[in-house]
Amino acid sequence: MKKEIHNNASSGAVYGLGFIGAAIYFISTAGSFWMGVLGFLKAIVWPAFMVYEAFKYMGM
Repeated sequence: MKKEIHNNASSGAVYGLGFIGAAIYFISTAGSFWMGVLGFLKAIVWPAFMVYEAFKYMGM
């Protein structure tokens, strides 16, 4: 039998480090507790913000 091994650990590590960095940034710029909670939620979806800004920069 042929075994296929997929190695996707590096993308998970990049997302994890990005999540930590985004959480620190968004929470540190929050002015209140609830803005900090919102910052944490933003940190979960940080790739969407990055892609949006990239498309905006490219004029798409």
